Amino acid sequence: MADGTATTPAHPSRIALFEAIRADRGGPVATRLLQLVHADTPFVRREALALLHSLARERPWPEAVDAAAARLDDPDEEVRRRAACLFGYRGQPGPVLAALDELADPLVRTTLARALGPTAAHLTDDDLPSVRFLAHLQTLRTVRPARWPSLDAALLDDVREAAHHLDDIGHRWGQALYGLRREHDTYALVARLLTEPATRDIGADLAREACHDWRVAPVRLLPLLVRHRGEEVTPALELALTTASISEAAMRTHESLLAGVPFTPSPRARLIPSTTTAYDSASAAALLAAKPVGVTRLAHAPTIFEALLDAGPLTFRQAAQLYNLTFSRPGRSQAQCAPLWLRHAGPSALSRLLDLMTPHLADYAVGEDYLEGLARMGGHARRALPAVTALIDRRTRIPVNDSTRDAEMRLDEALLAAALHTRRAISQTCRGVREPPAWTPSGTGPGS
Repeated sequence: MADGTATTPAHPSRIALFEAIRADRGGPVATRLLQLVHADTPFVRREALALLHSLARERPWPEAVDAAAARLDDPDEEVRRRAACLFGYRGQPGPVLAALDELADPLVRTTLARALGPTAAHLTDDDLPSVRFLAHLQTLRTVRPARWPSLDAALLDDVREAAHHLDDIGHRWGQALYGLRREHDTYALVARLLTEPATRDIGADLAREACHDWRVAPVRLLPLLVRHRGEEVTPALELALTTASISEAAMRTHESLLAGVPFTPSPRARLIPSTTTAYDSASAAALLAAKPVGVTRLAHAPTIFEALLDAGPLTFRQAAQLYNLTFSRPGRSQAQCAPLWLRHAGPSALSRLLDLMTPHLADYAVGEDYLEGLARMGGHARRALPAVTALIDRRTRIPVNDSTRDAEMRLDEALLAAALHTRRAISQTCRGVREPPAWTPSGTGPGS
C-alpha cells in the first residue's frame, strides 16, 4: 500500500489483494485494508479508500461504508473527498442526508449531494450554493416546462459561488439540458455565461458539452467563443475552441472569422496510406482457390472480385465465396462485398442487399464502410436515400463509445461526411433526383 503498487492497475499486488478480499470479506486481508483507512500517513489512507470504493462497487460492503464515514472529517482534503465519495455513492440515502445536515465542510457536503443524485432534489433551501445548485439541477430534470424559467434563474443565481466546490458544472448542466432536448436554450445560456468574466469558464465548458451533444452547436457557438477569447485565453476557452473546430461545418462557415484568431484547431484525422494490392483475373482466381468456400472475411475483396467480374462471370465456387462474404455476418466485408454481389446477381438482389445494409449506417464502427458500399452502388441504391438523409439530418450526435468526448465527436463528424458523400453519389446518378446543397446545420442561416 505504501509504495502505491496496490492501486496500480494489473499489478500483482492489486490482483492478489482483490482476489483475497473477494474470497473472504471477513478475512485478514479485508480486515487489514479496513484498518488502513485510519493509518497515520495520508497517502495510505487515500489509497485504502480508493481500493475500498472499487471493491464496494462489485457488491455492497457496509464495513467499507462505515470506515469511510469515520474519515469525513479527516485533516487531509483528498482523504475527505474520497471518503465522501465512498460514503455517498455506496451508503444508504438516510445516513448520507443525516451527514449533510451535521457536517460543515463544503467539499464533503458537495460531494455527498452529488452522490445522492435525484434524492438531492429537495435540498433547494440548503445554505451551501453548490448543494442548492445540484438540487435545482436535479429538480430541472423532472419538472414540467412551465417551471424551467424559474429554475434557470435559480441556477444562474448560484452558479458563481457553486463553482468554488463544483468543478464540472458545465458538464452537468449540459447533460441536464440535453436530456430535456433544450438545444437552443443551451446556446442562449452559453452566451449569457460567456458575457461575464466570473462565469466565462463555465460558459466555455457548457459550450464544449453542447458541441459534444449537438451537431449545430459548433456553428452556433464558435463566434461567441472567439468574441470572448480575449488576450489572455483561459484553458477552458482554449479547449472549447479546439472542440468546436472539430466540426467541418463550423470551420467552413466561420473561415474568415477564424483567419486572425491564434488558437490550435483540433488535429485532422490522419489518413493511413492505402496498401491495396493489384490483382488481375489470374492472380485473383488463384487467391480464391486457396480460400475455403465458407470464407467470411477477405482483405482486398473489392479489388479481387472486380478483377474477376471485369474478365467475365464468376465460377460457381467463386460466386459461393462472394455470397458468404456478403451474407454471413455484418461488418466491413459485408459492406465491401454487397456492391459486388449486386454486380454479379443483378437487380433482383437489390432489395435484399439494401435491407441488409441500411440498419448499419449509424454504426460508428462500420457505418462508413456501409455508406461507401451504397455510394459504389450509385443510383441503384436510391431506395436507401431516406436512411442516408435521416443520418445527415440528425440534430444530436450519434451515440458512440471512444476514448474521449472529442474522439466520439470526430466519429460522428466522420459518419456525417461519409453520409454526405453517399447522398451525392446516389443523387448524381439518379435521374430526376435533385442534389441537395452542402450540409449546413439548420438554424444557422439568414433569419434563424
